[in-house]
Amino acid sequence: MVSVAESVRFGVLGTLRAEVEGRPAHLGGPRQRAVLAMLLIARGRNVSAERILADVWEDSRPPSMTTLHGYVADLRRALEPERASGAPARLLVREGAGYALRAAPAMVDAERFTDLAARGRRALEDGEPDHAADLLGQALALWRGPAYAEVAEAAFAVPDATRLEELRAAVREDRLAAVVAAGRHVAAVGELEALVSEQPLRERGWELLALALYRSGRQAEALAALRRVRRRLADELGVEPGPGLRDLEAAVLAQDPRLLPPPARPGSALPGPTRPGPGRSPRVAESSPPSGNLPFALSGFVGRRTDLAAVAGLLEEHRLVTLTGPGGVGKTRLALEVARARAHDDTRDGVSGSADGPWLVELGALRAPELLAATVATALGLPATSSAEQLAAVLAGRDALIVLDNCEHLLTPVATLVHTLLTRCGAVRILGTSREALGLTGEVVYEVPPLDAATDAADLFLSRAAAGVPGWTTGPDDRDTITALCAGLDGIPLAIELAAAQCRTLSVEQIAGALEDRFTLLVGGPAGRPDRHRTLLDTIAWSDDLLLPDERLLFHRLGVLGGGFDLETAAAVGGITPVLPPLSALVRKSLVTAEPGTAPRRYRMLETVRQYALAALSPQELEETRARHRAWALARAESVERHLRGPQGAVLLDGLSRDQPEFRAAFSSALAAGDGAYALRLGGALFWFWFRMGHVAEGLAWLSEAFAAAPEAGPAVRARARFAVMALLYLAGQPARSHEVARTAVEEAREAGDPVTEAGATAYGAYTGVLAGAPIDVTALTGRAVEIARHTAQTWLEAETLMVRGMALRALGDLPAADAAFQEAIAAAHASGHDWAADGAAWCDMKTASDRGDGARALAVAGDLLAAMDRYGDISFWLVTVHSTARALALTGRAEEAAVLMGAVEAIGARAGVSPALMDPLDGPREAAAVRAALTPQEYERHAARGRELSREETSRLVRALVPGRRSR
Repeated sequence: MVSVAESVRFGVLGTLRAEVEGRPAHLGGPRQRAVLAMLLIARGRNVSAERILADVWEDSRPPSMTTLHGYVADLRRALEPERASGAPARLLVREGAGYALRAAPAMVDAERFTDLAARGRRALEDGEPDHAADLLGQALALWRGPAYAEVAEAAFAVPDATRLEELRAAVREDRLAAVVAAGRHVAAVGELEALVSEQPLRERGWELLALALYRSGRQAEALAALRRVRRRLADELGVEPGPGLRDLEAAVLAQDPRLLPPPARPGSALPGPTRPGPGRSPRVAESSPPSGNLPFALSGFVGRRTDLAAVAGLLEEHRLVTLTGPGGVGKTRLALEVARARAHDDTRDGVSGSADGPWLVELGALRAPELLAATVATALGLPATSSAEQLAAVLAGRDALIVLDNCEHLLTPVATLVHTLLTRCGAVRILGTSREALGLTGEVVYEVPPLDAATDAADLFLSRAAAGVPGWTTGPDDRDTITALCAGLDGIPLAIELAAAQCRTLSVEQIAGALEDRFTLLVGGPAGRPDRHRTLLDTIAWSDDLLLPDERLLFHRLGVLGGGFDLETAAAVGGITPVLPPLSALVRKSLVTAEPGTAPRRYRMLETVRQYALAALSPQELEETRARHRAWALARAESVERHLRGPQGAVLLDGLSRDQPEFRAAFSSALAAGDGAYALRLGGALFWFWFRMGHVAEGLAWLSEAFAAAPEAGPAVRARARFAVMALLYLAGQPARSHEVARTAVEEAREAGDPVTEAGATAYGAYTGVLAGAPIDVTALTGRAVEIARHTAQTWLEAETLMVRGMALRALGDLPAADAAFQEAIAAAHASGHDWAADGAAWCDMKTASDRGDGARALAVAGDLLAAMDRYGDISFWLVTVHSTARALALTGRAEEAAVLMGAVEAIGARAGVSPALMDPLDGPREAAAVRAALTPQEYERHAARGRELSREETSRLVRALVPGRRSR
């Protein structure tokens, strides 16, 4: 008999479709198809009937429950046409108050695509480009159109559709990278040109196109492509290319031999030699003193050596350089220092190059655009003129540097004037400062960065405080406090100077403690400053006042975000469609910063700017924006959680780490609003992330608050959150409490009809019961867990429950049965891409080898495990594996190195809240004792102290040197 898994195939990479034994199945109308899509997105998990009705009918009044039952019955008949009347459904099943679709990963084209994408990427990384191109081509061939085409705009489908489309874009790039790496660069050019035309803001495609052109003997076209993307990024996003594009351009110009086949991996950064800028043309010395109107500096210029050199170099090569950045970042001061240095160099060298000037034109107070030409003329000591053409006629033939300060509020008239001057006056150079670039051809934009908190920013604070408070000195701990204070002020020089001025009345600690109310604290700038720089609030309000209505609305709403964000997040939280135009404007106007080299592009706001934006929202608008933010955060977490145990797991964990500030903000706002059920649901979705990355204390704290705030939450929500508490208590080394919580989670999961949670809680509850010495039938419980997992058709769950069964049997001393469970777990893990479960089984194999005194075998297994773990960033599993590795090293006579690792694990684990000795009470204490026994107490402490100074990265490098892995995955 053919199984359901063999006879049914689902397609979501295009219009939704299903095939039964190779023939299309009739899936009904749009609503019925949307129900099926929602169940497919759930990946085997139970979805309550209420949620299906609410999400599928989000744009209208939901129908009766009878309508949904009818849709499900129709889908069952279409998907299992041979099922006898009255026989239980095997594929679309009823569970408690909801439904689940028991579709194994191989039955869904999106899962096959994800698997092929991961395998293709590994082949590319392993230097097998032909194999990689074949696998990635197979992956792309599965697509028939946009993911979930009929329901792609529905809120329940957007996160998964977006994830798949982003992965599809990355796979296209990976396949073309493989084609180029295989030496077929000529054939790749056409496809790459089409790719960058479709996705012009993804930098990797441009890198590959330039590389393919260069290898095809088309160097000039390669450079043209690189310059084309530079202009595109500047025009549309206001950013410079990322380091990959910049380094590739330098390598092409230098004709770096590493660009030739056989190449380095496509897209990698290629360090090119620094090209000296062209020197100035020889000029006739003049005896007349330099002219100009630059004011003398009233205070010392602190730091920014790199910025001074960079801007001076740009001004040598280009006639229009604009310094951009948020208010208070130091654009004006940097421009003046560059101009002074240039005038000083001209005088010292006896050349006339910029002897006519530099001239400073201050535009901040100018409100009448028609007076712009006259203002510039007056500043240059010329008769007032009424037009740009008249001014250009006067300046023709003069070799002058003009500094136009604060152009942002007169952007169009300033751009018109500058264009006229540069096209009519060939020796005039313009150095502008503006919170937004002028947007002219030939303009080079330099974004002035904040100061580094630990160096230049702290030095600036000390300098200004000492100048303002005679006899002021720092205390023994002030430097660290000042560094933290400057970091809290985003390294913005204006904010730092305003804070330093408060040293007249407050201590450094008091100033640092008052940053939550920074706009009240940072006032009273020195007399003589423009009004917009007298307080921190005025500085940002100046930029806010220049925004258009949609830009201002989005700017204020983005204040609820706790960290960096992407375009999808901005759209969801901002509630503005389309979101790209106002977001691009905020980037151009230096209120939002785009992070170069990120794909998809990510953005961030300085903390000071974010607090201003947040404070600008009315109470009602603030709550509405936070509600949108919570909806986005939950959709993001639940969408990602379904794929964390598959081939994409490592990449998705990195993404969750990046978005962690948003989840924290969502928890805080939900609990403040009394929505404990939301917090439980979010915690249930994030627990695997917390578990893997070692966020034990944080996860337990949020879940504790959530349970207290949601006494009436439904069993399905409680069960998943309870399972999360159980798992985190296990990591925290509390097996007895973990076991008790697991028993409750099993009961709640049964009540909710949630077999996935029931299987996991049953398995882990049995293992923690063994650790706690509870009187339970371990064999029966773990066997039941595996059986439930198999009925869910979730292969990753089967792998994990088998792994836990093996761990429990090993703890009982039944090594043959444990080994059999581990082998089954490894097979299931490899089938589903759940490498963590396979690694868990291998870790137990490693410990068993050490029990038998076979340290060499234990180290061989450890090398493979740790090499894999370094790629996906797991902290808890990494710690216990390094701990076990230390014992194996001691067994092979390398006790000193073992003690170093023990010290590192102790220190890193303390910071992460994970203790291998507590988490692994059967083996952890024995491992620690074995290392201590191999050395005297003094020797052990000496070497362990060295380890306590190591970071995780340093420890990983040491482990790789001691225990080289044999394979990579």
